[in-house]
Parts: sequence; structure tokens; C-alpha cells
Amino acid sequence: MGNQSKASSFLVKILIGGISVLIAEFFLKGIHIDTFMTGFILAAVIILINLLIKPILVFLTFPITIITLGLFLLVINAGVIIIADRIIPGFEVDGFWWALLFSIVLSIINSLFGNSLDADEK
Repeated sequence: MGNQSKASSFLVKILIGGISVLIAEFFLKGIHIDTFMTGFILAAVIILINLLIKPILVFLTFPITIITLGLFLLVINAGVIIIADRIIPGFEVDGFWWALLFSIVLSIINSLFGNSLDADEK
């Protein structure tokens, strides 16, 4: 029963994350998502990148994160968006600054929904 609960929780995260991605894309001119399905795929890919790659990046950049008082984590979040841009056809970001702004807006929308695209919650 626990695995089914985790799977349904993961699907709910993807659903809410997809809605968040589509809302953020609506407000930002530099973000382009072709279809609704691409938005939900983007949410799933961001969750997977945050689960697999982001911890490594955070560990490797720990000294610079300390020096910048944590602001370098914003750069890492923008990097996650740029990685997703390279992976997903139908999702396009016009540059680093749009990726940074998209990650900030996405975080705000997700916090309003009570959702996190980090996928490592208990």
C-alpha cells in the first residue's frame, strides 16, 4: 500500500507541477511550451533532474554557494531549466535570464499550490 501511495503522490506532483509550468509560461514571454502535454512532461523531467543531477551540482558548487550566501542556488535552478530545455522538444527558453526568472516564478507558484518539484519530500 505504501508504494501505491508514493506513486499517486508522484503523479499528483507531476499534475500540479504541469499546471504550475503552464501558468508560469503564460506570464513569461521568453518561455515557450508547445502543448499542455509538454508542460506535464516538463514537470516530470524537472522532478527527475532535481532528484538525480541537482544534488551533485549543489555538492560540487558548495564553496561558491557559501561565498554568495546561497544565491548561487538560483544559478543552479536556472541550469536545471536549461538542461530541461535541451532534453524536451517543444519546450524552449530564450536565454539564461529567462530560465532564471522562470525558475523563480515556478518556485513561487509551486509554493502557493503547496507543491514542490524536488521529489525528495517524505
